[in-house]
Amino acid sequence: MSRTALVIGIGAGDPSHVTLGAVDAMRAADALFVLEKATASSLTAMRQALVDRHAPGVRVVLVPDPPRDRSAEHGASQPDGAYAANVSSWHDARAAALAAAIVEHVPEGGSAGFLVWGDPSLYDSTLRVLDRVSAVIPLAPKVIPGITSVQALTAAHAILLNRVGEPIHITTGRRLHEDDGRNTVVMLDADCTFRETARPDDHVYWGAYLGTPDEILLDGAVGEVGELIARTRAEAREKHGWIMDVYLLRRP
Repeated sequence: MSRTALVIGIGAGDPSHVTLGAVDAMRAADALFVLEKATASSLTAMRQALVDRHAPGVRVVLVPDPPRDRSAEHGASQPDGAYAANVSSWHDARAAALAAAIVEHVPEGGSAGFLVWGDPSLYDSTLRVLDRVSAVIPLAPKVIPGITSVQALTAAHAILLNRVGEPIHITTGRRLHEDDGRNTVVMLDADCTFRETARPDDHVYWGAYLGTPDEILLDGAVGEVGELIARTRAEAREKHGWIMDVYLLRRP
């Protein structure tokens, strides 16, 4: 008998951004699974606080997140094939760990919940990993959308995501050199690549730990605040052991 995989978007960090649909899904799960990173215990604590607030009594199962070798993929100059292969191996390891935990903690016909930062559709691997789990044990996915970090960023800066009649491009730091810079949302950029690709008068709206008590917001012309953002990001990551950030680039 197939189990249900409840893939639950829980927003960027503000507990009030959890939707009513997400609350219902959390409460319906037999267990909620969290891939726990050794260097980011505060992330686990934040998820537990959400459960305690919205679905008290539902069991949270911590699954150690397999380590990922980033040494061969650092920087935009690395071949995309090498990057994809490395990520694929990591996803295989995650799938194996989750499959074992689901079999142990969720009965056949039951529901396994997965708490996803932001929305499961935007630069998140949960659905890809669960697709691999379903090759081992039958799983029927059900996705509950959440507020994305992009929405949290524009709300925090009180800005519109696009200008009239202009497109929006969402990309990563690795691919930023391909962008025209009109309205570009950039995720997964550990190197603050905009310092190399943007014009000095391009405007950058940057945010980290959005929706949490540790939220940091900076904005201004790249030539004026670019290095400040890079320093602030490095210091915050050193302090907390992890960072989740996103930014919008806009050409004048």
